[in-house]
Amino acid sequence: TADPKFVSNKAKKRGLKQLGTLGAGNHYAEIQVVDEIYHPEAAGIMGIGKVGQVCIMIHTGSRGLGHQVATDALTVMEKAMSRDSIDLNDRQLSCARISSREGKEYLAGMSSAANFAWVNRSCITYLTRKAFSEVFDRTPDDMDMHLVYDVCHNIAKVEKHIVDGVEKKLLVHRKGSTRAFPPNHPNLPKDYQSIGQPVLIGGTMGTCSYVCKLLCKSWLLDGYRYLKFSTLN
Repeated sequence: TADPKFVSNKAKKRGLKQLGTLGAGNHYAEIQVVDEIYHPEAAGIMGIGKVGQVCIMIHTGSRGLGHQVATDALTVMEKAMSRDSIDLNDRQLSCARISSREGKEYLAGMSSAANFAWVNRSCITYLTRKAFSEVFDRTPDDMDMHLVYDVCHNIAKVEKHIVDGVEKKLLVHRKGSTRAFPPNHPNLPKDYQSIGQPVLIGGTMGTCSYVCKLLCKSWLLDGYRYLKFSTLN
């Protein structure tokens, strides 16, 4: 559960002035055009079922706030590791037991950073719709600028998985990846119950992006591409 009291003032100060911004690195907001469709039914359900249709793909997260939450946690967890006799050869892998005070406080701070990331992407989505509306003199609804999907890809989540034939509750850390729900999963929104979670794969400036769907009943990405995007130059 998110709790902002476990987000330091320094993290909040960094995040405050960055709300509604992309940041550097591999973050981007890219205008794209649908180039190929491999699964018309699924593409139609997502509302992006026409070749030549213009889309916007946004990649960003919790900005300096999330980075500072992690930096602050490294210092705290180093002390916890010494206390609990946890030995690692890389400081970047610093950790704490989930049930410890340090572990619980980190998860609360991390969840707060995830909330900040959701709001940040929502702000950028609003600004994108506003820009299109001003340029084309049409409302976002008239241009059908709906949200296809929004998902975190640097986060730890409590999940149930089968391990050695036994269902266990685990804390799963994903860095640069995301879980992908299959069709009929209870955590999927109603519109995607029949096809499963859209899986967003961003390309580079020289390669295409893809939206995929699952072929199997697994949370791991094991799907195929059915929408191909090219950058709209």
